[in-house]
Amino acid sequence: MASASRSAGAGAGNAGDGEEPPAMRRLRRLALHLLRPSGPPADQAGPPPLALAACARRVEGGADVAAALAAYLRGRHRAAQVRVFEFFQARPDLQTPVELPTAAHRELCFRQLRALVREAGVRPLSLMAADPAEYFAVMEAAGGVDISLGVKLGVQYSLWGGSIINLGTKKHRDKFFDGIDNLDYPGCFAMTELHHGSNVQALQTTATFDPVTDEFIIDTPNDGAIKWWIGNAAVHGKFATVFARLILPLQGKGGNPADMGIHAFIVPIRDLDTHAVLPGIEINDCGHKIGLNGVDNGALRFRSVRIPRDNLLNRFGEVSRDGKYTSSLPTINKRFAATLGELVGGRVGIAYSSVGILKVAVTIAVRYALLRQQFGPPKQPEIRVLDYQSHQHKLMPMLASSYAFHFATVYLIDKYSEMKKTNDEDVIADVHVLSSGLKAYITSYTAKSISICRESCGGHGYAAVNHFGALRNDHDIFQTFEGDNTVLLQQVAGDLLKQYQEKFKGGTLSATWNYLRDSMSTYLSQPNPVTARWEGGDHLRDPNFQLDAFRYRTSRLLHSVAARLQKHSKTLGGFGAWNRCLNHLLTLAESHIESVILAKFIESVKSCPDDKTREALKLVCDLYALDRIWKDIGTYRNVDYVAPNKAKAIHKLTDYLSYQVRLVARELVDAFDLPDLVIRAPIGMQSEAYAQYTQYVGF
Repeated sequence: MASASRSAGAGAGNAGDGEEPPAMRRLRRLALHLLRPSGPPADQAGPPPLALAACARRVEGGADVAAALAAYLRGRHRAAQVRVFEFFQARPDLQTPVELPTAAHRELCFRQLRALVREAGVRPLSLMAADPAEYFAVMEAAGGVDISLGVKLGVQYSLWGGSIINLGTKKHRDKFFDGIDNLDYPGCFAMTELHHGSNVQALQTTATFDPVTDEFIIDTPNDGAIKWWIGNAAVHGKFATVFARLILPLQGKGGNPADMGIHAFIVPIRDLDTHAVLPGIEINDCGHKIGLNGVDNGALRFRSVRIPRDNLLNRFGEVSRDGKYTSSLPTINKRFAATLGELVGGRVGIAYSSVGILKVAVTIAVRYALLRQQFGPPKQPEIRVLDYQSHQHKLMPMLASSYAFHFATVYLIDKYSEMKKTNDEDVIADVHVLSSGLKAYITSYTAKSISICRESCGGHGYAAVNHFGALRNDHDIFQTFEGDNTVLLQQVAGDLLKQYQEKFKGGTLSATWNYLRDSMSTYLSQPNPVTARWEGGDHLRDPNFQLDAFRYRTSRLLHSVAARLQKHSKTLGGFGAWNRCLNHLLTLAESHIESVILAKFIESVKSCPDDKTREALKLVCDLYALDRIWKDIGTYRNVDYVAPNKAKAIHKLTDYLSYQVRLVARELVDAFDLPDLVIRAPIGMQSEAYAQYTQYVGF
């Protein structure tokens, strides 16, 4: 080792005299790996290395650990959530029963929202404008009471209200803000059409300007353009923000109409006093759904519906009295990107709410697994189900993921709040891609996890009273609305490729992607044959090793897919090449998001002020990281990043960490601090679970 160090030093000293021989350069880099196995080499810039984590002894449990964890997880707006929980706890008439017909569920959901606003005094739109983090905390709490309530609140405030705040100007806020906030103006967000959902630029609804009457005429040109799946439309909505193509007569080439692209318009759909559907508008009910039946989804058709010119939400484009179009943004594509960019709050809320739903499912499954006893050694008591390694393998990485996602979405909300305060272009771009990736990754993971939790609870998990059915059915659509997950991941991959090009042009990378600069350099060199074989617990639990592994994988995927796209585009064109490489691109996006999640988890562990709490979080973080590495071990083996002996050590350590997490599993789920009102499952209660269950069925 000393000899290698001296050689490395000599090589470094001679570097200025001429070109360093390849053998010496390789030896120098190998020595640096041996002396400092994680983090950037001494001759490269980079963040200071994280401290090595010793292979931990057993983490202590107990009520004090659960309380300390809860205090650390608890956000600064926990009081607002408690206010929501206590309000509904005191109102049994507003609590959602297990069995409820669709019509009754819709009316209950609207009563819940109205009571929250008018009796509890919560003003969600004011919160969203003043402090988005508090708004999202209230939204998560409402979803804990009933996921339908959380979604209906999101439709009213994130979407309908958000469109007024973010796409309109002062005249719209002055006219509509208070009515939306106090629920006098229930509204809809009419974007999706029967034939177009993800491809918003291809929407067919039109808004044609009539210069004679100074009005826009809203039309549904064909059945494919019927607005579909519009929340609040079937029963309660009085207004809709309608996304339509802005058409200016006689202003195109040769005197043809000019299509100015997609814009948003405020369209009244029901009379404010009588609630009757207004002339020219046809509303039909989308009917009973797989889940979220407290939300009244409807379909809207417009037949020459006239609205004032002022009803154009004109932040990014204006039409004057004489029909002239002006915009600060020069092209249709730029206006469209700006419009959609202002609507990312919906994705942020869904990602955050999905983590809350995952916590509920994991809490029920873990508590039941600690309660339920099955089999055991001969002539000895039965053991808890969670003492079986197979059960730990199912639930403990999921519990670790709940913590990882919690810290990642807290970071996302902080970035979103920064974006709303500063309007910084780099932050806007960062939040757009980060919200797309986290929404897609977390909701897909949660959807799969709810089913695993149900299965983990056996037959009792199938009882509707134990909540899994409602959680699974209500959450399922989270993978689709506010952006189909597959489409959102492609946006992440597209941005990564853009950043990749910037890197080689010498440009600056956005904050979240900065790691690519160093990790791409690492990828372009050969894997270190020495560290590839290291299997010690201290090394495997070193956060630098874990982050390096995640980032190496992302960099490798990025470099290889860029080469494939370049190759295939020569024969297939850009679209064909993208489609040929699509699965590769989706894997790249997921890998990047996992890297971001792990980085935020590690930062949160380091920031924890209490030693015992930090020790518990470090254990959970290690399990999250190594479980993800093990699940994709083939990728690391294929490129010799991990040798066979190291792969085996990772597998063994992952199983051991799952066992260690099991020992504090009760404390970890108790730290989520979820009230019984939110758990709503007899088998998931902290005490007397069987007693509550038997009482429910009539014993």
